[in-house]
Formats: sequence, structure tokens, C-alpha cells
Amino acid sequence: MAVCAINSVSSAWSMASLRSTLPRIDAPSASSIRFPARFSPYRLKLYRPKPQPRIPHSFMGFAPFHSLPSLLSQDLSSFEHSLTSTGNRCRVFAMRHGRRVPKLNRPPDQRRALLRGLTTQLLKHGRIMTTRARAKAMRKYVDHMITLAKEGTLHKRRQALGFIYEKQIVHALFAEVQERYGDRNGGYTRIIRTLPRRGDNAPMAYIELV
Repeated sequence: MAVCAINSVSSAWSMASLRSTLPRIDAPSASSIRFPARFSPYRLKLYRPKPQPRIPHSFMGFAPFHSLPSLLSQDLSSFEHSLTSTGNRCRVFAMRHGRRVPKLNRPPDQRRALLRGLTTQLLKHGRIMTTRARAKAMRKYVDHMITLAKEGTLHKRRQALGFIYEKQIVHALFAEVQERYGDRNGGYTRIIRTLPRRGDNAPMAYIELV
């Protein structure tokens, strides 16, 4: 009987020392343990919780940064609010697709001088011959000068004097435009194609006042 008691004490002492020497392993939480549909004690799977995705900070230009919840709380229902710029209070417009400015193989200052000279000559003679590209480019300027003359105010006259080279043409235009184009709203010129120019084969055209 004494031997059995000694053996039980020694076995209990040895188990306690063994547990103290082993490293401690924390049991996984219940939320991270998932059991398959057909549970088996041999098919226990442990899943790590997925990390939460980090929301990147949106670049707002030079405007002060606002967090995502504050942005979502704002009223973004209007289309105008979604198109406003961030820093300088400007608007975002559509791109200039198909709205090409005719260059006429000249820098901006020379191109404007060329169009002013062509407009002056057309209003002076009533019909001129030039290249087709120049005729199409000068058409809107001639129509604009006639529209200014139809309004007839002093401010419009000064605008026409700043564009047309000869003052006598401006005064004659303002005096006669009401009788000639009083009932017409736009379309004051006509382009007639003609034979190409000899030498460089450039497409030519006549442009005249209607």
C-alpha cells in the first residue's frame, strides 16, 4: 500500500513538471473556427480573419482633405456639384473635340492680321478669290462685322473699327447694312469653288457677299 501511494505522488509530480516545461498555446477564438458542412473531428479547419481593406486617401487637388465619411455625407445628387473643381472654383468642361482652329500655316498674330486683311478686302470689293481654307476661316469674321453693323451702337462701331483696317469701310457698312441685310439673320457670305491654282495646285474659291 505504501508503494502505491509513493508511485501516485511521483506520477502527479512528474505531470505537473511536464506541464510547466511545455510552452503555452492559446486556444483560437470561436469566431475564427469554421466547421465544414459535413463535420468530422478529423476535418477541423482554422481560418484566419480577412484583413480589412484600407481606403486610400483620394486626391482632392489643393482643397483641404476631407475623409470619406464626410464626403459621403455631402449632397452629391446634383450633376453640377460633381463637376466643380477643387481648388480654384472653376468648372470642368468637355474636351474640344472637333473644334479645331484653322492655323493657315501661320502663328497667331500673323493669322489674325491675315484674316483682318481678307475681311477688309471682302467688305471693300464685295467679292475676292482666295484659297478655300482661308475663305472658310474668314467667313465667321465677315458675318460678325455685319452683325455689329446691324446693331449700330457706338460700342459696336468701335469694335468694328478695331478689326477692320479702313475706317471708310466701317462707316459705309454701318450706313448701308440695314437696307441690304435687314431681314437676314446670318449667312451673309457665299463660297463658290473654282479651279486649283497653277503652281502648287492649291484649292481655290470665290467668297462674296450675298
